[in-house]
Amino acid sequence: MVNVRVAIVDDHPVTREGMAALLAGSVGFDVVASVDDLAALPRDGSVDVVVLDLYLADGKPSTPAVAEIATWARVLVMSASRAPADVLAVVRSGASGYVTKDTGKETLLAVLTTVAAGGFSLSPQLADVLAVAIPAVPAAPEDPSALLSPREREALDLIAAGFTHAQAARRMNVTKATVDTYVERIRVKLQAGNKAELTRIALAARRPDNTN
Repeated sequence: MVNVRVAIVDDHPVTREGMAALLAGSVGFDVVASVDDLAALPRDGSVDVVVLDLYLADGKPSTPAVAEIATWARVLVMSASRAPADVLAVVRSGASGYVTKDTGKETLLAVLTTVAAGGFSLSPQLADVLAVAIPAVPAAPEDPSALLSPREREALDLIAAGFTHAQAARRMNVTKATVDTYVERIRVKLQAGNKAELTRIALAARRPDNTN
């Protein structure tokens, strides 16, 4: 079995080093980078999952970085914040998961395994937080696609237009595996089970009464 290659980005040395030690002592994971800022994050294809602290040294949420990293690796945000706005922003930016910093070892490893396999996972308590946050999204209730990141929405539109995953990947200038991941996340977020349901949601979101 190929190990999951993990990069850790956290400006707190104790948290960063503790996470690295935990993964180094666990079967199935390799820590390929442990850094304190985004500039030091390797972008050479050597990383499968980036574990990212939401608030780094500058005190600003790193959601823009989530959207960028999610185009080439899966992102698991790990933060002390349970604020509904933070959880929703992370999900909409394309992260594959969000866990709190008090998450236990076994749960964390399970979440990492799910994320690495292309799934989506939240700390159990954050599912309720997200459920509270979603009604406050400034979009029409009949537009569930408001939960998607811009790249996920682009993938949804292409799939709904009849493109295969491979064709969509070429249009988006990404790999087919990346489109597969986008579609998996879309299905989880929108509770959609097949292409027909995805198409229905995409078409509904294009209606004139959903543009306000």
